[in-house]
Amino acid sequence: MSLFSALNTANSALSAAQRAMDVTGQNVANVNTDGYSRQRVELQSIGGTTTPAIWAVTNEVGSGVDSDKVIRIRDAFLEARAQNKHSDVGSLTVQDTALTQVQQAFQEPGDNGIQAMMTNMWAGWGDVAKAATDPGARAQLLQRSQTLVAGLHSTMGSLDQQWAGSHDSVQTLLTDVNSTAQSIADLNQSILRADQANLPSNELQDKRDALVLHLSDQIGATATRMDDGTLNVVVGGSAIVSGSNAIKLALAGANSATDATTDPPTIVTVPGNAAVRAGGTAAGHLATMSSIIPTYQSQLNGIAQQLADQVNAVHEKGYDLNGDPGTAMFDNGSGVTTGITAANISLAITDPKKVAAAVLSPTDTGGPISADHDIATKLYQLRLGLPQADGSYADGSDSIYRKMIVSLGVQSSSTANNLTTANVISTNVDASRESVSGVNLDEEMSNMLQFQHGYAAAGKVVATIQTMMDTLINMVQG
Repeated sequence: MSLFSALNTANSALSAAQRAMDVTGQNVANVNTDGYSRQRVELQSIGGTTTPAIWAVTNEVGSGVDSDKVIRIRDAFLEARAQNKHSDVGSLTVQDTALTQVQQAFQEPGDNGIQAMMTNMWAGWGDVAKAATDPGARAQLLQRSQTLVAGLHSTMGSLDQQWAGSHDSVQTLLTDVNSTAQSIADLNQSILRADQANLPSNELQDKRDALVLHLSDQIGATATRMDDGTLNVVVGGSAIVSGSNAIKLALAGANSATDATTDPPTIVTVPGNAAVRAGGTAAGHLATMSSIIPTYQSQLNGIAQQLADQVNAVHEKGYDLNGDPGTAMFDNGSGVTTGITAANISLAITDPKKVAAAVLSPTDTGGPISADHDIATKLYQLRLGLPQADGSYADGSDSIYRKMIVSLGVQSSSTANNLTTANVISTNVDASRESVSGVNLDEEMSNMLQFQHGYAAAGKVVATIQTMMDTLINMVQG
């Protein structure tokens, strides 16, 4: 190796050490930057020429070191796991919040819940049974019944508002998803152009990966790296980003809780209108709108109908203080006793005298208005359930309501436990990602000393070669 070749080798060592120091400085500067992946210079030795010449031979041991390539330290497996786990956490978080809000709508257990209102209504029938002709007891019964009706209306209204809130949240989320997908497509194009021009694109790739993880949180997106360095982003089997192209997503289906069971909300592609199996936060909202809220609304509607049916069936067998046969206590607001829901149930009787507490008609008493309380007593006993021939009681509106609340509590607790587990797993995965991709200051300081010594050693080589060249020139001149 000639002195000039040795000088070139030493110069490459100086450049490599300087490049490595630059990368170390970049890592240290971004130690607290969210989404930043630590970088490393790929040092590769440059061998001597391997092409034989006709009239020349070379015995060079090498031509120095190549330090042009700077890579990001990433683990593809951990990135894929993080995307899946973030999606799970996003979905369970929304469902947990939704179930908590449903519990708040029912206000159980408590003094302001429907259970307490039904108990008060049954107690009102008990008061009428004790004093069948007392107008105060009858008026109090009607007031308590009206309070129960208002409670059913309020609870159903709260569930409707919660459904509408989830619907609006998905609309807003999809606007952000579409914008993020387009940003990823734009970054794909920028990264491809940078790679083709041999320009660094590590920071652009970090930004792109952060956006993909954001989509994982929102809609359960996963990414696949292509041979040209671009990412294809897939949601539920549908590609929303392919190279530099992105498609939009929209919300289709019911616009109100009333139609949610027959036409459940669905996320579709635009164009194409193909259904997308979403994950993440979007999946949680879709489950809330198509399953959680409609399920409890349906059960509450069933309870309202059964309450009306069981009270009306007994009340219509009695006679009021005018001696007239009893009429329906509850209807749907239009005088009809079918199609009653928690939203339209109405108290059909407003006059205390119309409360049919007696079982005997004027005919049975020989003319006078009966003051017996057998019907009121039977209605009071409905708090225990529906009486059977063998003396037992079948489930009435009270017991069915209690079972629904217990089921809600179990579902909420199960979802909360699943969320806790998912959070622990996601945290562990993120910690593993950080241990691979994150900047460790102790490691960077160690690298800095290593590159500093390498730079000093290369400088010593340059100085030594310079001395040798000065000696050689002086010898020639002498």
